[in-house]
Amino acid sequence: MNNKQQENGAALKKQLNPMHVWAIAFGCVIGWGSFINPGKKFLSNSGVAGTAIAMLFGALVMIIIAFSYAYMVPKYPKAGGEFTFTKNCFGKNAAFLCGWFLVVAYLTNVPMNSTAIGLIVDGLDGPADILKFGFHYSIAGFDIYMGEMLLATAILILLGYLNVIGVQKAAIVQTILSSLLVICVFTLFVSALVSSKAKGINMEPIWGFDKSSAMAANATMADISSYAHKGTAGILSAILATFAIAPWAYVGFDAIPQAAEEFNFSFKKVSGIMIVAIVFGCFVYTSNNTVAAAALENWPERVMAGEWVVLVAATELLGSFGKVLVGTGVSCAVLSGIMGFYLASSRLMYSMSREGYLPEWFGYVDKKYGTPKNAILFCIIISLSGPILGREALGWFVDMSAIGASIGYFFTSAATLVTTKRDGDGTKFLKIMATVGVIFSAIFMILQLIPIPGLNGVHFGKESYIMLIVWIAIGLAFYAMQRKFFTGKE
Repeated sequence: MNNKQQENGAALKKQLNPMHVWAIAFGCVIGWGSFINPGKKFLSNSGVAGTAIAMLFGALVMIIIAFSYAYMVPKYPKAGGEFTFTKNCFGKNAAFLCGWFLVVAYLTNVPMNSTAIGLIVDGLDGPADILKFGFHYSIAGFDIYMGEMLLATAILILLGYLNVIGVQKAAIVQTILSSLLVICVFTLFVSALVSSKAKGINMEPIWGFDKSSAMAANATMADISSYAHKGTAGILSAILATFAIAPWAYVGFDAIPQAAEEFNFSFKKVSGIMIVAIVFGCFVYTSNNTVAAAALENWPERVMAGEWVVLVAATELLGSFGKVLVGTGVSCAVLSGIMGFYLASSRLMYSMSREGYLPEWFGYVDKKYGTPKNAILFCIIISLSGPILGREALGWFVDMSAIGASIGYFFTSAATLVTTKRDGDGTKFLKIMATVGVIFSAIFMILQLIPIPGLNGVHFGKESYIMLIVWIAIGLAFYAMQRKFFTGKE
C-alpha cells in the first residue's frame, strides 16, 4: 500500500454474508445474454442441442477451474483475486497483464448490460416506442435514440452511486434482484413443461443453421433444413461456437475473490458458493434457450426477423403474464449484472492501485462508506460508452469479456500449480483440476483469437480485434505511467 493510502487509513469493510456473495456471483453470471442471446446468437449458431452441450460442458470446465479459486482465496484473502494470485506467483509484469485483461472482462459487462435496457423497454411497450425520441444516429445499421441513451445513462449512474454509498446496501439490492431472477426463469421453465404449446419437434434444426446464408436467400421454414448445420464438422462448429464464449457466459463466479476482504464468513464456503452460482447459471442459459425454441413452431424465421424470441415464446405460453415474467426476469438480470460487475471491476482496480500497478487515484477508499470511490467513478465513466455505441456492440463486448476471463482463469489455474508445489499442501485431485484448467483456458484463448479452418462463427470478428488492440494500447499507456514501479525491484 502506498504512503497516501496509509495516511488515508480507510479500509474496505467486512459486510458480505454468503447469500450476498452468491447473489453477486450469480447476478454477474446471468445478465442480458441469457434472455437476448437465444435469438441473437445461440439458436442460429448452435441450436438447442449445441447450446445445451456447450453450456453444460462449459459449466463443468468452470467448476473445475473453481477448485483453483477455492484453494487460492484463503492463501491470498485480498481484493484483486486473480491479479493477486498472479503477482505472488509470477511477478509484476504477468500480474499487470492478468489484471488489465480482467478489468476488461468485468468492465465490458456493465455497458453490455446497459445496451439491453432499451431493448427491454422496446420489447415490452409494443408499438408505442416510448424511448425512440430525440437526437438519433446509426452504428452498424442500428439506430440509437436519445431516449434510450438517457434511460441507460441514468440507471448506470444510479447503480454506480449505490456501489459508492456502501457494499452492504448494494449487496441487499443484489440479493433481491438475483432471487427474483431465479423465480422468473424457473416459472417460465415449469410453464413450458406443462404446456401443450411447447413441443420437441419445434426445436428443429437442433444444431442451428447458417443464418447469414439463409437470410441472403430469403429462406423460409419450408427450406430452412437446407441451411441446417449437419455432419461432423457442422455439429462440431455448432457446439464450439457457443463453447468458445463460455468464459464470457460464466464470468462472474470469479468475482467472488474480488470481494474477499469484505467477507464476514469462513473462506471454506467459497467453493460451494461458486459451484451453486455456476449451476444456477447453466440452468438459466439452457432453460431460456430451450423454452424459446420449443414454444415457437417457426423460431428460425423469428430469429432471422430479429425478434426477441424468449419474449415471444413466453407470450405464446402465458399471454400477458409471460411478457411480465420475462420483463421482470431480464430487468433483474441486467440490473444485477451492472451492480455485480461494478463491484468486481472497482475492487480489482483498487487492488492494482494499492499494489502500485495503477495510479494511486484508483486506490482511494471513501472514509465514510469504506468503498473504492474513485475506481467506481472510473467504471461509471467507461460504462457510459454502452448507451452511446448501442446494441450492435454487444457481440464485441462479449468477445472482449471472454478473452479477459480466459486469461484470468489461465493464471489462476497456473498459480495453483505453483503454490501447491511451493507450499506442499495440494491434493492430487486439486493438481489435476488445476492442470485441466490451464489446458482449457488456453483452448478458449486459441478458439477466440485464431481463425481455424472449418470452424465458422467461433473466433473474434473484425470489430472485436480492433477493440482488443485499443484496450492493449490503453494498458500500455498505464504501464508507461507506472514504468518506475515495473522496472524497479520488489
